[in-house]
Amino acid sequence: MRAELLEKIIHARKQARAVVMISHLDTHTQYLYSGNGEPDADSIPEELSAQARLLLKEDRSQLVETAGGQVFFHVFNTPLRMLIVGAVHIAQHLAPMATMCGYDVTVIDPRKSFASRERFPGISLNTAWPDEALRELAVDGRTAIVTLSHDPKLDDPALAAALQSDAFYIGALGSRKTQAGRRQRLVEKGFSEEQQLRISGPVGLDIGARTPAEIALSIMAQVTEKRCSETD
Repeated sequence: MRAELLEKIIHARKQARAVVMISHLDTHTQYLYSGNGEPDADSIPEELSAQARLLLKEDRSQLVETAGGQVFFHVFNTPLRMLIVGAVHIAQHLAPMATMCGYDVTVIDPRKSFASRERFPGISLNTAWPDEALRELAVDGRTAIVTLSHDPKLDDPALAAALQSDAFYIGALGSRKTQAGRRQRLVEKGFSEEQQLRISGPVGLDIGARTPAEIALSIMAQVTEKRCSETD
């Protein structure tokens, strides 16, 4: 690998940008695909760019036989993240589940008595107001956002920020009655019914969950289903 390409990969990782290292095994030609207008992009053959885009979406590296020979696509994707609003009992189960599924998890709650190290050992905590926290955390297309506080003062600003982001999943805890009231408040904030279709609410797959652990499981299953459906 050329030193300048390695430096670009390191720089991209620091900026949480996804890139694909393209290495032609016969000619030893190398490219760095980022898909966001980087200088190298114009020099990459379209066939290779198309394959890089596909593998980046599927989040997998692969050796591909092309018309010009074997090419290895090494994907350096941004991490999967889950941002949980509300340091409640369900979050205590969901956070470690998401971590085990490969997500970088942050629990967001300005109530420091809830968002404590004792209640969430080993989990990143953010005690800013949810909308401020989501802006600070730079939500991207590899981020899932789940609101669990059941408090409009926390959930509504978080959902408003989430709907303006590229998050691949947005879920909100609450009964159908609660969801109806939330939808009306979001309409009053200027969000259309169509925009609100991005919100999964009541959150989680309908598996008859009752306990906090079961509800967390249903949420993790729905997040997984959503992520996998986008890579099919």
